[in-house]
Amino acid sequence: MNRKEDLSLSVAMPLDSAREGQWVRIVSIDGGRGLVTRLLAMGLLPGTPVLVMRNRGRGPCLLAVRNSRIAIGRGMAHKIRVV
Repeated sequence: MNRKEDLSLSVAMPLDSAREGQWVRIVSIDGGRGLVTRLLAMGLLPGTPVLVMRNRGRGPCLLAVRNSRIAIGRGMAHKIRVV
């Protein structure tokens, strides 16, 4: 890892901590192969900008990604690191 990646990871937060209406960028996914494969298939890969449309502390997180809306569970959202 280079210094810029170290800095991004040190300030990164879980996606489920982002506020509604906030634009974030995916930095990493802290999960197993199955979770990573599933998220990549939905277009959620590192470097992707994401708009948090709904994140109310319970229920799924609603995201806008590449002209699509995606709902993911809180457990999945917690494993996605964003800045």
